Amino acid sequence: MKPVLVLTTVAPDFDARSLAHALVEARLAACVNILDSVHSVYRWEGRISHDPEQLLIIKTVDARIDALREELFRLHPYEVPEFVVLEASTSEAYGAGLLDAVSTA
Repeated sequence: MKPVLVLTTVAPDFDARSLAHALVEARLAACVNILDSVHSVYRWEGRISHDPEQLLIIKTVDARIDALREELFRLHPYEVPEFVVLEASTSEAYGAGLLDAVSTA
């Protein structure tokens, strides 16, 4: 299994901590970092929009991506949630801890 980072954003008033807790508790993520103040500029429905958001950096492994996507989309407040997956490399020790944290066995 390979480590990956998943990025998603939520509105500034959304309870990102509860979402992060649910993903870690379900072993879909080893850790979720919440950056509570980012400014997003994006195109939506033909217009350019500017909005404050919270960014969640979700640390997991590639084998958990499908289950993570399903649960994140179920809990996410947006009609079309951001779900960007980035390959990552880690130290051997961190990678072992990551794998242990998302292991369901």
